[in-house]
Amino acid sequence: MSRKILIVEDDSSTAAYLAKGLAEAGYAVETARDGRDGLFLASEGIFDLVIADRMLPGLDGLSMVSAIRAAGIATPVLVLSALATVDDRVDGLKAGADDYLCKPFSFAELSARIEALVRRSDRAATEPTRTRLAVGDLEIDLLARAVTRAGRTIPLGAREFNLLEFLARHAGQVVTRTMMLEKIWNYHFDPGSNVVDVHIGRLRRKLEDGFASPILHTVRGAGYRLAADPA
Repeated sequence: MSRKILIVEDDSSTAAYLAKGLAEAGYAVETARDGRDGLFLASEGIFDLVIADRMLPGLDGLSMVSAIRAAGIATPVLVLSALATVDDRVDGLKAGADDYLCKPFSFAELSARIEALVRRSDRAATEPTRTRLAVGDLEIDLLARAVTRAGRTIPLGAREFNLLEFLARHAGQVVTRTMMLEKIWNYHFDPGSNVVDVHIGRLRRKLEDGFASPILHTVRGAGYRLAADPA
């Protein structure tokens, strides 16, 4: 069964180019010319991916993406736009887009990004639901968003909890700064700041102060590793 992609693009030549290329790649394609129609179609929840321009009539692309997310629709969204500054990309990702590609673009790169987004969505859909994670004496209740270590409650902010959950889902593995920037901050580029290291430092103090052994380890030149053992 073909994957279904919705293209929301008001420029007819760009929409036709995308539709032709994606159809040749084996996708079933539907198009919309403005943000309101795009939102209506995306809300049906029948698409595997939405590709949306930012500058749309009726409803701009980012408002459309925000409305899709507000409706609880998890369909991956790739924003395709000529607005290419760092702030533009950050705004797109914060609005709920999963990826942001600037015009002009290579169709090969677009195709690769589509495949990556679809794979990620497939994995999320097939992974068994887990409500608790444990690493050594550290326990994470995903439903209550509560963390304890050796029975002691550890209060965490929302970002700290999301960061810890991501580390715990990769327990024993090295998690790079790039991985954390993409997953926790939705940055698909380096913002040129030490935001990861600052949050890791705060999280480490909460997880380790007053406990006998470290659990959040720095792997020099690579990233961080959450594990009960130091090796």
